[in-house]
Amino acid sequence: MCRWRAVVSTDYTYIAKPSVVKPSSKIEKGLKRLLIIAGIIIFAELVWLFGISPFIPFSTIEVNGFADLGRSEILMLGAITETSSFVSTNTNEVQERLARNILVESARVTKRFPDKLTITVKPRRAAAITLANIEGKQTPLVIDTHGVFFKKGNSGSADTENLPIISGIENPQLNMRLPAGLVPLVENISAIASGSPELLAAISEIRIEQKSWEGYDLVLFPVHSSIKVRVENNLTEDVLRFMLLMLNVFDSTSSDANSPKPAEIDFRSGMGAYRLKEQFLW
Repeated sequence: MCRWRAVVSTDYTYIAKPSVVKPSSKIEKGLKRLLIIAGIIIFAELVWLFGISPFIPFSTIEVNGFADLGRSEILMLGAITETSSFVSTNTNEVQERLARNILVESARVTKRFPDKLTITVKPRRAAAITLANIEGKQTPLVIDTHGVFFKKGNSGSADTENLPIISGIENPQLNMRLPAGLVPLVENISAIASGSPELLAAISEIRIEQKSWEGYDLVLFPVHSSIKVRVENNLTEDVLRFMLLMLNVFDSTSSDANSPKPAEIDFRSGMGAYRLKEQFLW
């Protein structure tokens, strides 16, 4: 008997289709790479900016000084060296060091992150001079607007020739300050010099005389007159103008033998009294 077997083949052949990469996937991968690179660069810059730059020496140091105090002296006074950096420099301490110098009225120090430093030093402003006996010589001392004797002057030099002379100060010395009651005098002198310098130019000397009880009188010595003028310790433009007016009156009548000049005019009462042969005339 013949038997038949049915043989069923289960072998199949598969043909794989080629995969297709979408363009959007390439763009995403490219953006990821760019973001990673940008992140690394930003991180490196932040490390440099905040972790390294503040510790390296200043790349720029700007110094605004003046004739009597140059750049190198200012840096030395402020203890600023080649190794000074943003982190190592305390601006308040630098300002205090600079302000200790007698020539400096004020100092301003600023840092700009990460490596810039600016120093601005304001000099004392001369208001008047006085003569002091230093090492046996008559030496001019320059007085600033706050009443500080801050430097020696040179007779006939440009920095002192236009300044009024103040006399009657007891034993003036460098770095000394006028009594508090006389500080307004140099402040007023400075104000007059700024507004009406021709009025100060008409005075050769201002002598300070202490009153027997309290306060001070000022005795003015005009340039073109032998008549002294006594005023309160309140020198103003109005006082000087009135003084010059009265002096002109006396000078215009000086040729008259019956009108001799007074030795002194007293403006302390505000009316202008004058003394003539031990008499007061009003």
